[in-house]
Amino acid sequence: MFGIPGKAAVTLTPQAAKQIARLMARDGSQGLRIGVKKGGCAGMEYTMDYVSEVNPLDEVVEQDGARVLIAPMAQMFLIGTEIDYESALLESKFTFRNPNVAEACGCGESIKFKDAPAA
Repeated sequence: MFGIPGKAAVTLTPQAAKQIARLMARDGSQGLRIGVKKGGCAGMEYTMDYVSEVNPLDEVVEQDGARVLIAPMAQMFLIGTEIDYESALLESKFTFRNPNVAEACGCGESIKFKDAPAA
């Protein structure tokens, strides 16, 4: 929908692709749907849900056995994002390196997107 022809809307690091594929196989899901919603102290939050059906309006990115579905309303906010999976002693989590983010809150749970350029 908002993608660049021939280029994936988002990319996955090998660690993220491996974790998404593993969880898809474990749960029998069709993929990981990523979206954004209003919330948090910076204004917006990412949403992530494993789903059993692909919405025909989702942007689908497949990489190394992983399938990421980008919800229609989130596509313009996620173009160019790299998704990683980090594992440490006390926590494991997906992280987003999103060039469209202007700022993030101190806790790292919410973001504010850059304003669209005036036409």
